[in-house]
Amino acid sequence: MTPYTTTLQSGGHWSLRVRRGLQMTLTDISGNGNLGMLFYNPENLLERYNAPDTLKCQHTFKLTQGHCLYSDMGRIFASITGDTVGWHETVCGNSHASHISEKWGARDYQNDRNQWHQNGNDAFLVELAKYGLGRADMAANINFFSKVTSNEQGDLRLAEGNSPVGSQITLRFEMDTLVLLHSCPHPLNTASHYPRHEIGIALSTAAPVTKDDECKNACAENQRGFANNALYHLGIDSLSMGASR
Repeated sequence: MTPYTTTLQSGGHWSLRVRRGLQMTLTDISGNGNLGMLFYNPENLLERYNAPDTLKCQHTFKLTQGHCLYSDMGRIFASITGDTVGWHETVCGNSHASHISEKWGARDYQNDRNQWHQNGNDAFLVELAKYGLGRADMAANINFFSKVTSNEQGDLRLAEGNSPVGSQITLRFEMDTLVLLHSCPHPLNTASHYPRHEIGIALSTAAPVTKDDECKNACAENQRGFANNALYHLGIDSLSMGASR
């Protein structure tokens, strides 16, 4: 496959169906960026990314290389096969219009064009609507390139400087996946001006999963997740073979 590359502009959003066996490499072009992402099964849109199960079954609070990204049916949408950052969070959700307006002032596209202030929640809703989905279908999302820490009172804060210029993370897709993404600010961002960061996206063919695969063998739960995927694809392949006869 000839690699496909594009750039998600500041405050931008996009969605696409990514085939099993492809990989997506994300690059934080300007540093300190944020990329919100959600996953859905295009064959059954009721199956979607599950942040609690992803963290719980891998005994972690952060996402990094070696981790898998789970659906709410115990299957693995994607594995993180490369990461130069070391910490990506999936607990804080999205920014909303009220957050953006309070911090940086309300701006809309009709009046401000590319200098408007988009928020993550509305960005996802625009993409969800393309597939007949809506607010009730919104799940807890990943915020790639962002790290959160807590103080003694348990208050979460966005860590500064977590993602240097050129930071990258690579996802290998283990099943066909509908991917929704946006480059809007993290909900805990306290910058003095509306953050504007571009994210590079590259799609290419991933190397096959081997017996000693880091993600598959990271824990027993991931081995079960890959087994669930194998059973799922056995059923999908059987249906395809029956339809072609």
